[in-house]
Amino acid sequence: MHDERFDKLAKLLVEYSIRLTRNETVLIEAFDTPDEMAVALVRAVRNAGGVPFALVYHARVNRALAIEASDRQLTLMAGHELARMKKMNAYIAVRGSHNITELSDVPADKMKLIGKKMRPVQDQRVKKTKWVVLRWPTPSMAQLAGMSTEAFEDFYFDVCTLNYRKLLPGMKTLKRLMEATDCVQIKGPGTDLVFSVKGIPAVICGGDRNIPDGEVFTSPVKDSVEGHVTFNAPSIYQGTAFDGIRLEFKRGKIVDASSNETQELNKILDSDPGARYIGEFSLGFNPRVFQPMRDILFDEKIAGSFHFTPGEAYEEADNGNRSQVHWDMVSIQRPDYGGGEIYFDGKLIRKNGEFLPKQLRSLNWR
Repeated sequence: MHDERFDKLAKLLVEYSIRLTRNETVLIEAFDTPDEMAVALVRAVRNAGGVPFALVYHARVNRALAIEASDRQLTLMAGHELARMKKMNAYIAVRGSHNITELSDVPADKMKLIGKKMRPVQDQRVKKTKWVVLRWPTPSMAQLAGMSTEAFEDFYFDVCTLNYRKLLPGMKTLKRLMEATDCVQIKGPGTDLVFSVKGIPAVICGGDRNIPDGEVFTSPVKDSVEGHVTFNAPSIYQGTAFDGIRLEFKRGKIVDASSNETQELNKILDSDPGARYIGEFSLGFNPRVFQPMRDILFDEKIAGSFHFTPGEAYEEADNGNRSQVHWDMVSIQRPDYGGGEIYFDGKLIRKNGEFLPKQLRSLNWR
């Protein structure tokens, strides 16, 4: 059945997020999503004068491929997908899932091998195309959000079609402030962190990469992180659910890590040397996202949150850290989650999730 919300979202993704121009090629990847949304994207691409290509995936099929994947199989697959990606000017991925833990029983060594083999494809997509990725609302996501399916769908389309242009003035101010900062200090329940961001660019995320969006990120100087942090938002990584993650740092390195799945957490952090260093620090402020749902594209944008990311640094805000891991871990600092403070060079910038400088208050949720 046709839903006008699909058309509105597709138009935003094509015309605003990837800013498609005439004759550009676009790869559309749909994972467990309605065919109607893929059709809406194809039509939006054609209406913008672009050339659409579409692939449809299903999580259970992907699991069957992954669970006994061989080195040869993955080498062939990665080569094929890389050749295709090199022909694309833009990329749109809509990712739904009826079971967010579908890959939880894929052996860790297989997930590690898949990550390694597919990394060139991801690098090509991230570095060489205009791209945007987003989730798709499903009953399982609604359950994680504690909402009915219909209410969650309404929430989803409301959040994803937000007028991101209105956030841009505040985001530009925050970017300038972060780039002028040396020392960052974060305090809160179970958290006392200090690190430098001196000389590292800050990047605005205003609806042109991930949907939903609403963050400005940078990365810490690699060996500068000291102290400890506790993340109060639940997380999921490689199909495993994590709660109560706590990390302790010395000279930038994670020297102690615990959670409800401490052994599995440390396996991931031992994937390679860079996985125990931080590749991203970001402030989230989407005014319509308030509760975590174990979906990082939503959770990292939560109003009044920050995230700290073990693993790979983005090229746009590079501290030199390299890893196959990039795991955004989220802490919410609004009063209903225990509060907290963030200081830039000794000045209190955000208290209990709200920005204090006048020029940044437009990023607050109220």
